[in-house]
Amino acid sequence: MIKVAKGAAALSCVLSVGVGSLFLAGCASQGNPVASDAGETETSATQGAYTFTDDLGREVTVASHNRVVAGMGSFANVWELAGGTLVGASDDAFSDYHIASNAQKIGDFSSLNAESIIALNPDFVILTGSSSGRGGGVAQTELADTLTAANIPVAYFKVTTFDDYLRMLRTCCNITGDEQAYAENGQGPADRIAEICAKAEGKQAGSAVVLTTYSGGTRVQSSSTQTGTMLADLGAQNIADSDKGLLSDYSIEALIKDNPQTIFLLPMGNSDESAQRALAEQTTQNPAWAQLDAVKNDRVVTLDPQLFQYKPNAQWDQAYQVLFDALYGE
Repeated sequence: MIKVAKGAAALSCVLSVGVGSLFLAGCASQGNPVASDAGETETSATQGAYTFTDDLGREVTVASHNRVVAGMGSFANVWELAGGTLVGASDDAFSDYHIASNAQKIGDFSSLNAESIIALNPDFVILTGSSSGRGGGVAQTELADTLTAANIPVAYFKVTTFDDYLRMLRTCCNITGDEQAYAENGQGPADRIAEICAKAEGKQAGSAVVLTTYSGGTRVQSSSTQTGTMLADLGAQNIADSDKGLLSDYSIEALIKDNPQTIFLLPMGNSDESAQRALAEQTTQNPAWAQLDAVKNDRVVTLDPQLFQYKPNAQWDQAYQVLFDALYGE
């Protein structure tokens, strides 16, 4: 039997926070302050302008933020969570994150072009500095020279973990000046994550694995991925840490040999139907699947893509809670 895990309802606790009180939320880093900008370097504000260092080490100065464009759906969501509005965003901002801004689509995030962005006359552009992502290679860094030559400030962020999200949100709130937005969408989730991690301390989560299933096969997630990092924070032992061959050469035989106590499944596909079909093909339709202890003990959990495939942003605490409940049965 495969259980389906979904996010809990968002908690309504709102905690106030000062400009410099950002904290890392991982279990090992609770209480350790991080800098208030993307690159952990000194920032400055002069006559309404805000200067910071982005995740590629580039110094960026934002003089105004009335016409902002975001090249990733999750980044568009972060900007709105920081109290900002958008004039343009990648297609997934509308389909996956349902942004509220009256913005124009600028194309798929994996194939943006500078001309479509410049046509919106932006005063600030937010792009991803990651070299890969959902849907294949992402090369938004190639737009930097063209946008800079057009005198458009562009910032690059890399977001995989909650700490990455929190750092980006802190920078965006510094730009918008909306401290209440940071308290609600940053510090609030951070405090709740810290509470969840504290409950996991001293407990034995056992071994676990995260399998991403798709039409072409199955991929095993490492501990450096979005979900892998959360599992590590909660005390689970990712079998891919000791059997790294799984990361490049997955097989049901290798999974049976490692025999994880808990299996997390993340189905992917062009539609919900194709994702579920691929999931079944890679798991229950294989007779060997029943040999796994996690299957016998009803410890196979299908994860909600909204929390574990896409960036959950202000709902990151819900993702931690889902994993905690699956690991510890609470």
